[in-house]
Amino acid sequence: MSAQAPIRRITVPDIAGRKAQTPIVALTAYTAPMAAMVDPHAEVILVGDSLGMVIHGLPSTIGVTLDMMILHGQAVMRGSQRAMVVIDMPFGSYEESPEQAFRNAARVMAETGAGAVKLEGGTRMADTIAFLTQRGIPVMGHIGLTPQATNTMGGFKTQGRDDATWPAHIADARAVQQAGAFSLVVEGVMEELAVKITEAVTIPTIGIGASARCDGQILVLDDMLGLSGRVPRFVRKFGDLGPRAENAIAEYAQAVRDRSFPAAEQTYR
Repeated sequence: MSAQAPIRRITVPDIAGRKAQTPIVALTAYTAPMAAMVDPHAEVILVGDSLGMVIHGLPSTIGVTLDMMILHGQAVMRGSQRAMVVIDMPFGSYEESPEQAFRNAARVMAETGAGAVKLEGGTRMADTIAFLTQRGIPVMGHIGLTPQATNTMGGFKTQGRDDATWPAHIADARAVQQAGAFSLVVEGVMEELAVKITEAVTIPTIGIGASARCDGQILVLDDMLGLSGRVPRFVRKFGDLGPRAENAIAEYAQAVRDRSFPAAEQTYR
């Protein structure tokens, strides 16, 4: 009986080659069990800094640290075999200079074994993206609504409502591509603008609250499963596990109070 062939992880060239092909499936995951569930179905698992809000109860992503991202990145790598794992660079870990970005991104890559990092920003981050990619660190870009900049944006607001801003967003996309990013998250922009951005670049675009005509889509897993509280209006729930989980917890609690748990056959002897 022949040994089973090892599972090969999806790589940066695999994703970069998916422009205008079968759409890329991407989801977030923050823990090993969730990564194991996502892994057979997604090409990209993003360890997003959204974990600060989803897992740690923070009011925004601003308080997320590099150590938090590395810890969760390690867990997701242990729980997955096939998908390419991308880890967000948290706020304050890359904006100061390309050298700061390289030090921190190199630490993320070395300590997690992930396939790439993601950082927010278009034209303003082009030099940093180029600095990283020229030194062997693959970068996924992120433009449009950039959550780490919501304090300056005035909140989570859809981008591109004013047509006059479209050239700047398209310029951001082109700058990220020219700097060497292998793909680009386009978040929270008007659908027509997302289409224009996708047509303007030769790297795959991955939409979130953008357009079905992007080269892929990503959602926060907990939002999609109905495990979060308030979710963005664009999120389609593919499950409603929150109430089911609450019911299961309530049933367990009642069983404990009724002294009907654990059953005799479930105890150590």
